[in-house]
Amino acid sequence: MDVLGSGHEQVVFCSDPGSGLRAVIAVYSTALGPALGGTRFFPYASEEAAVADALALSTAMAYKNSLAGLDLGGGKAVIIGDPRTDKTEALLRAYGRFVESLGGRYLTACDVGTYNADLDVVARETRFAHGRSEAFGGCGDSSVLTAFGVFQGMRAAAQHRWGAPTLAGRTVAVAGVGKVGSHLVDRLVADGASVVVTDVDPAAVARVRSRHPDVAAVADTATLVRTPHDVYAPCALGGALDDGTVAALPAEIVCGGANNQLAHEGTPELLAGRGILYAPDYLVNAGGVIQVEDERHGFSFARAEAKTTTIFDVALRVFATADADGVSPAVAADRLAEERMRSVGRLATIRLPR
Repeated sequence: MDVLGSGHEQVVFCSDPGSGLRAVIAVYSTALGPALGGTRFFPYASEEAAVADALALSTAMAYKNSLAGLDLGGGKAVIIGDPRTDKTEALLRAYGRFVESLGGRYLTACDVGTYNADLDVVARETRFAHGRSEAFGGCGDSSVLTAFGVFQGMRAAAQHRWGAPTLAGRTVAVAGVGKVGSHLVDRLVADGASVVVTDVDPAAVARVRSRHPDVAAVADTATLVRTPHDVYAPCALGGALDDGTVAALPAEIVCGGANNQLAHEGTPELLAGRGILYAPDYLVNAGGVIQVEDERHGFSFARAEAKTTTIFDVALRVFATADADGVSPAVAADRLAEERMRSVGRLATIRLPR
């Protein structure tokens, strides 16, 4: 793996033997401002896999923050381990000290495996931990506005494809009903959509169905992608849109909350070849980072929610640009994000990885 050739400004390896901390902090770009991105706590198979994830996620954060109109660069951190067994106060505080040592170049927040309460602990060691609990002056659960942003992107995709900004009368398949996916289901049901879900955690499915008994559930993702539906919403981990999935999808639209959904660089063309409109993941899932960024200014949910509604307009602009330029929405979104980064500062020559 060519870390030095990845286009990143800084990659920091963090080790604290006393607490068992093993982490990587990747800062892709600070062209627009400090690099904001969450901390993922995950049992990676290898150190190389952890580094690769940190590099890909931090790059995507730079594009996400740029396209969302935020004065922020892109960064990401990963902690290697099982959050169910390895997460301790000592480990989180050790991690906070590493974040503090970067002097504000990197701002951390929640991601897979980390929660508001964890960031409260991290914040005991650093000024640069955001997405804290409301009791400590934070913005609370950022998955609320992440889901709202995905819903706005989905409405825009419906407008572009079917001429009306609603999912009423449509069937939406949601893969993953954790923090983001469950909130998205709430929005979809309220909008009049029929919803079918799956998740590796049966309890997550049970929680959704306890609120919405009419929501259908299937055993796994392989079954879900072959279930008749109009919109596919990947809301779990990355790489969801592999060749087999794209070939099997009955959907006309793909729009979900997961990061790095595209399995490789050719995936956008495969989607387009099947007539599937793709709403770029880092465009539509920016609601969470908008919510976290607002915390830096004295959090106002109403202000952050209003900012998140602009994802609808940005998505329409991306779809229109893609049509006008004869490219996929993924390429159009990259170009718009790069245009803003280039206009104010350094833009790495390494393009967003797929």
